Amino acid sequence: MNPVNLGNHVPVSPANGTDSNERQGNMNGKRATLIATAALAAALMVGVLATPASAALRHVDGTVVSKNSDNRTFKLSTQSGTLMIKVNSTTKFERLSGFGALRKGLAIEVDYVKTSSGLVAKQIETQGGGGSGGGSDDSGGDDHGGSGGGSDDGPNHT
Repeated sequence: MNPVNLGNHVPVSPANGTDSNERQGNMNGKRATLIATAALAAALMVGVLATPASAALRHVDGTVVSKNSDNRTFKLSTQSGTLMIKVNSTTKFERLSGFGALRKGLAIEVDYVKTSSGLVAKQIETQGGGGSGGGSDDSGGDDHGGSGGGSDDGPNHT
């Protein structure tokens, strides 16, 4: 047999024992893993960033205008308008015996969150009993121009 003359071309195998097709496959696998990881990280960031805005706890003072026992909702008149607020099994009541204790004209403080189904109360308490004997639960002594009440006292408070 006559050897084939390859000229200056000498077949060389890679030092690590893999051929170029196998190396290409490894690079494609690594690239796919990197892309999948980046996509997962982006999806998690969207979830993390979107959650706090929709679940921010808000506080409002007002007077109960009406309540609907069937829907477990009540309307609250505030300085900025009337709100419809829902009560659920996780709502906490302070100095109130529960949803049944809400009545028209009652001055209350509500901590709530905005959800896709509306405003949901997290805590409801009567106004002016926030602790250290002052009849107001604001920490400062300034009643913001009122006559004797705290800044969280409802309308017509004397």
